[in-house]
Amino acid sequence: MTSVAALAVSLALTAPALAATEIQWWHAMGGELGVKLEQIAQNFNATQADYKIVPVYKGSYPETLTAAIAAFRAKQQPAIVQVFEVGTGTMMAAKGAVYPVYKLMADHDEPFDPKSFLAPVVGYYTDTQGNILSLPFNSSSPIVYYNKDAFEKAGLDRNTPPRTWAEVEAFSKKIKESGAAKCGFTTGWVSWVQLENFSALHDKPYGTLENGFGGLGAEFTFNGDAQVKHFTNLKKWSDEGIFQYGGPVGGNDAPPKFYSGECAIYMNSSASRAGVVANAKTFEVGFAPLPFYDDVIAEPKNSIIGGATLWALQGRPAEEYKGVAKFFSYLSKPEVQAEWHQATGYLPITYAAFELGKTQGYYEKNPGADIAINQITRGEPSVNSKGIRFGNLAQARDVIDSEFEALLAGKKSAKEALDAAVAGGNRILRDFEAANK
Repeated sequence: MTSVAALAVSLALTAPALAATEIQWWHAMGGELGVKLEQIAQNFNATQADYKIVPVYKGSYPETLTAAIAAFRAKQQPAIVQVFEVGTGTMMAAKGAVYPVYKLMADHDEPFDPKSFLAPVVGYYTDTQGNILSLPFNSSSPIVYYNKDAFEKAGLDRNTPPRTWAEVEAFSKKIKESGAAKCGFTTGWVSWVQLENFSALHDKPYGTLENGFGGLGAEFTFNGDAQVKHFTNLKKWSDEGIFQYGGPVGGNDAPPKFYSGECAIYMNSSASRAGVVANAKTFEVGFAPLPFYDDVIAEPKNSIIGGATLWALQGRPAEEYKGVAKFFSYLSKPEVQAEWHQATGYLPITYAAFELGKTQGYYEKNPGADIAINQITRGEPSVNSKGIRFGNLAQARDVIDSEFEALLAGKKSAKEALDAAVAGGNRILRDFEAANK
């Protein structure tokens, strides 16, 4: 070997390996969910050496979205940001900020089949042409949790949860009157569970322009007869003591009411499952779909989702995006999705992940774990049950909470409260529209 060739070999052997391209992933998952998310990133990083996903916790969902917007304006944005479902309209209106996932995957030759995803999940994040804009990651849907022991104590069948709102009322009265529990039911997220999902289940519009999917000019219309009927009943049931309000926004007062046995029925996210199972230690928990009014609709439509998706942001170095696409492919693998779903209570985002759970025997070993999936996939989604998409939706939800509290306090009728919530929400939409024209 010549001295030149020997030198070349020596340099090749001693040269450091090329560093992996780092890709920042801003997220809003603390606690155990954050630990699980970090594990997913580490597992992906271990599968290859070219890219390193770096998760960065940025606080709550609103804080993470606010941080991403500020970072984009300062040209310091991450490549990936986790945004909750109510931020979808805001992200879509951010012209030039988003690298749509359907285009990202096509540009980097990564397989991406929209039909592989649960239709109601992916439908929430598509444009009017059917293109998927962000990658579904942690999606949930509200379900019913109930205290089987309290049911039995009240003389009810412990294995027969209420199917309709008439049954919720009848069961709740029996539970309270028998002393099996102090209250019949409580709920988290009044706006999401008792208005947004209520409207979807009963095939009633939440707003114009296909519930906001059609563009910025949409208006809220959730003050129809069915919604007024339901809010009137919630007020009546509250006065009778069979319903207890769980508080605004997420309803943080609701879970303890169920865990302690104070309320026998609890409506909240399927992603609450782990918390319910861990905290409801003195009784057996049952699971069921959300109730409906059978005099409004013969069979309920699908429920709609909560949770978040992953958005790719423009303005990063070109080499990062191939890594983002590869990571999104990894996240969509059945085994990755099934493990995430089973560990957290979030929905599997693909049909293949759901089927894998079946073959693993997960649903047989964990009764009720498939309730949310079956509920959200029943039938074909209608315009009214596809989901809702409005700018600054979180602010509109705050208005709904305020008006609901005015209703419970006896300051307004259900019609007056919902009319006021629609008017206040529409002012928020017009402000958003003006800022994003």
